[in-house]
Amino acid sequence: MDLYPLFNSLRIAVLSAVIVFFLGIFCAYYIARLPRLIKGVLDVILTLPMVLPPTVVGYFILVVLSPNSLLGGWVMHVLDARIIMTWYAAVIASSVVAFPLMYRTARGAFESFDMTLKYSAQTLGLSNTYIFWHITMPFCRQGIIAGTVLSFARALGEYGATSMVAGYIPGKTATISTTVYQLWRTNDEAGAFRWVMINLVISTVVLLAVNFFEKKEGYAAAKTEENE
Repeated sequence: MDLYPLFNSLRIAVLSAVIVFFLGIFCAYYIARLPRLIKGVLDVILTLPMVLPPTVVGYFILVVLSPNSLLGGWVMHVLDARIIMTWYAAVIASSVVAFPLMYRTARGAFESFDMTLKYSAQTLGLSNTYIFWHITMPFCRQGIIAGTVLSFARALGEYGATSMVAGYIPGKTATISTTVYQLWRTNDEAGAFRWVMINLVISTVVLLAVNFFEKKEGYAAAKTEENE
């Protein structure tokens, strides 16, 4: 059994989760404090990939990154490389599709943050960077963790946009999702079922780990309140 689709899917999902983690937190943190009108416009733009069909998202990525486009052509001529039909094209597609999940979840967490904690820390002379990483992020970590896990799971199961920009090339761009479709299309029901079960097991383990972490955090918070 060729395990490359498993390795490639995990690689794409992990890289995509890392990308949307930092990008989603950055956008959510600053946009949450913008005026309502500007925030509404940016929300629509940044969350469009969540409501658009994945194939439409893939089409837009092709328009931007294909060799005939300005950016794709520049990469082709200057760097002598292409983006489309490579495994890292799947990272781009998965990141675009998963980003709204991280952004919306993180923004909700930041909007629920008690700003008096920040103001109190500022009166003590703490820098904004210190406040963000040691006060804001721990306060919002439940939402951040939830957004990261959802992004990872979304990237792991992405098919529509990935199949358009990366295709299905065994040993190069094949993922679990594209492999399942190819095996089903060629009437290899047993092979498709094996990959479906592998994907199911990975997703279940991730969700169980998150639930365990949340319960542990809830228990620790309860013990802290008892001690106080």
